[in-house]
Amino acid sequence: MEITAALKRTKQQLHQSGFKLTPQREATVQVLLENEKDHLSAEEIYFLVKRKNADIGLATVYRTLEILVELKVVDKISFNDGVSRYDFRKSGEKHFHHHLLCIECGNIEEVPEDLLGKVEQVIEKNTCLQLKIID
Repeated sequence: MEITAALKRTKQQLHQSGFKLTPQREATVQVLLENEKDHLSAEEIYFLVKRKNADIGLATVYRTLEILVELKVVDKISFNDGVSRYDFRKSGEKHFHHHLLCIECGNIEEVPEDLLGKVEQVIEKNTCLQLKIID
C-alpha cells in the first residue's frame, strides 16, 4: 500500500468524523503503514512511534488506535496469545481479511484473497443470519 495515499485517505476519514490528524496520530498511522505486515501490538506501535516523536504517551497511542478501529481504518485482531494486534485495512476492503497463525512459532501470515467471501454471501443470502467479526 502506498503510504502517502493511505495517509491522505486516513486524514480525510478522521476529518469527516470530526478528528484532526495531530502529529501524534500521524506518527501512529505512519508506523502502522510502515509495518503493516507485522501485526503490531499497541505497545510495539508505541515504542516505534516514540523513536519518531518523543512527545507521545502510551495512552495517546491507545486512544488513536481506538479511533482508527472505530472508523474502520484499522482492524483490531486477537490471536491465541491474548495480545490485541492492529492491522491497517486496505482501501476498498469491506470487512476484516483473514490470517493464518502458526501455533508452533507464532508467525502470522495474511491470506491474500477473501476465501470466505462467497461463503459469507451465500449464508447471508439464504438465511436470516448476518456474519460479524467478533474480537
